[in-house]
Amino acid sequence: MQEILKKYSDIGHCPVRNVISHFSTKWGLLILSMLGEVRCMRFNEILHTLPDISPKVLSSTLKILETDGLIKRKLYPSIPPKVEYSITEKGDSLIPILGELIKWGLNNLQ
Repeated sequence: MQEILKKYSDIGHCPVRNVISHFSTKWGLLILSMLGEVRCMRFNEILHTLPDISPKVLSSTLKILETDGLIKRKLYPSIPPKVEYSITEKGDSLIPILGELIKWGLNNLQ
């Protein structure tokens, strides 16, 4: 049994820790789920959809999702600048898993 559980104590290679480190805030999964549904949103659209997130936290979360390859950022050269965020193929591959988590939550959490 200890050999089976050893992977969880390996801080650098634990599969659960690895996943959690990428989604350790509620915002990452929430934004990814939103983009999975609507495909593309501007920064202010996301900000207005989530009234309880600060612009600083939103910007930071979007950068993390972009660095992880889950979303892409497209900057249009205009005044004022227009920036759109959309889900990538890699991000899209998480949507069915998120859907199952959401379904489980609806069925099992109050």
